[in-house]
Amino acid sequence: MSRPIANINQIQFLREIRHGDKFEAKLAPVSLGLGAKKLGYNVTAVPPGKRAFPFHNHHINEEMFLVLHGNGLIRLGKEEHEIGPGDIICCPPGGPDVAHQIINTGTEELRYLAVSTMIDTDVFQYPDSGKFGVAAGRTPGMRVVDAAFGGFFRESERVDYYDGE
Repeated sequence: MSRPIANINQIQFLREIRHGDKFEAKLAPVSLGLGAKKLGYNVTAVPPGKRAFPFHNHHINEEMFLVLHGNGLIRLGKEEHEIGPGDIICCPPGGPDVAHQIINTGTEELRYLAVSTMIDTDVFQYPDSGKFGVAAGRTPGMRVVDAAFGGFFRESERVDYYDGE
């Protein structure tokens, strides 16, 4: 078994996210290296004016965020709240009313610990863009597009149950 302890001051950012002018972040995976089985956790670092991920909600998995450094804003459903060091944010599973997105509105890097249940089958929605995603057969750390079954779809392109049968 690997050592089940990591010091937050010694973590390494191994993944970078960039998309357009809005999205940019560095991710430091923590849970896999510690031997976690049912929870996933990473430290996310977001530069000023950016966000890591689109506004979204999970129908199965639950997320929690602990702000470590910096200031920002969290969109929760139709509300917005200022956040800063020490704030703990609960994002339970559900519909668009629990959709969430963290935005760095400060002048320094925003860092937070992200914790999530790791149920391998999930459905997620993106209210701003009218998309939804599904994933099944994922292992911890795996991207949705690499899951055994999964992908992203437009809600406007739904078909009848017997379509094509």
